[in-house]
Amino acid sequence: MTASRLPRFYPGSPPPRPPLILTPRVATDPATSEKVLWFIARHIPELRFWLVANESASPALLEYISQAGGPRVKEAFHVLFSALEG
Repeated sequence: MTASRLPRFYPGSPPPRPPLILTPRVATDPATSEKVLWFIARHIPELRFWLVANESASPALLEYISQAGGPRVKEAFHVLFSALEG
């Protein structure tokens, strides 16, 4: 991410410890911890789209993302549900 696109962090919610850089790859990696996935979902809307593609995302996390929305989230769920139907 460029400096102008760095995520904003909110009081009471410290970011994961460095050197972790939150990217689409981290959001889609099944090995990423649930704690980090939730942090991304709550604080980085532009990465929510990628969380939907993470096979280890919990139903509760997916429900949160569907309610919170964000760029391309609706599209991500459409692709997910289409894949499950086929």
